Amino acid sequence: MKYAALTGISPLVIAELKTGKARTLELNSAHNIITLTNTAPGECIFMTSVNQEDLSPGDPGIMVDLLALNISMKRIVEFVNPTFFEERERMSARIKVRFRGTTIARSVEGHSWGEPTRVEVIRSACYRAG
Repeated sequence: MKYAALTGISPLVIAELKTGKARTLELNSAHNIITLTNTAPGECIFMTSVNQEDLSPGDPGIMVDLLALNISMKRIVEFVNPTFFEERERMSARIKVRFRGTTIARSVEGHSWGEPTRVEVIRSACYRAG
């Protein structure tokens, strides 16, 4: 079975998720937001600290349960002086996840721009009781 893959996640965040408590994360990278547009709460997601361009079979990661997902657009206005201002929009995704187990990527697809990153994982022989 193939799972959505979130890449470039901080090793400190992954270590905190391994404690077993549900955590809310805010993701701003475009490739992770594109991947999340094809997911829904209740699904499992693969998370790794490896960058998307470098993700390949054999890379380690964790499986998490997606508890909540919210993708939104934020408007930012910057004033340089009273006569000039810059307006930008930034898309971000907030997800609430809970650790399920550690795993390794078996195959990877979706390295092209605009495609969701998906991986097939090696099933774990033991699972975390939760």
